[in-house]
Amino acid sequence: MGAAGEVIRQLLGLGRDIGDVSALQMALRTVVIYAVALAIIRLGSKRFLSKASAFDVIVAIMLGSIMSSAINGSAPFVPTIVAGAVLVGIHWLLALLTARLDWFGPLIKGHRQLLIRDGEVQEEGMHSSGLSRRDLEQHLRLETGTPDVSKVRLAYLERNGKLSVVPMTRPPRVTDVSVEDGVQTVRIEL
Repeated sequence: MGAAGEVIRQLLGLGRDIGDVSALQMALRTVVIYAVALAIIRLGSKRFLSKASAFDVIVAIMLGSIMSSAINGSAPFVPTIVAGAVLVGIHWLLALLTARLDWFGPLIKGHRQLLIRDGEVQEEGMHSSGLSRRDLEQHLRLETGTPDVSKVRLAYLERNGKLSVVPMTRPPRVTDVSVEDGVQTVRIEL
């Protein structure tokens, strides 16, 4: 290892027992791991930056766990960084496969569950989703402002755990209003 490598080794306290690593060395490790993890995530997947599904959350938790071991010295520094990059690479590959292969996505990400169809609660979907009527009403209040299922044409519990709602669309009520004799009738759609 050259002079630069030895300086990095000393700055980060690499090769030392965790009890011998100073607070400054631990802080420098944190900065390096943060920068490396950010670069890995930016290169690997924009999904981490969006509304995460269980598929994404698991990878985020695992990445945090792996990278923290490089900070606290419980695992070798460089192999830990490589392991984090491999994990994000696997996530990227699985995301690519789920986008390209219709049969593969549900294996990795699961299925959406139909909860409401034409204003009727679908008990099978509620049961398999593990949702109570109160849970459904809460989701509806948050999404539509009302817990009234009769105003919902379709509602799904999506793979990311969010409720998607398609409101009931009713044909407009047409009313003809005659103002006075000699004035044209006005048609109003409500």
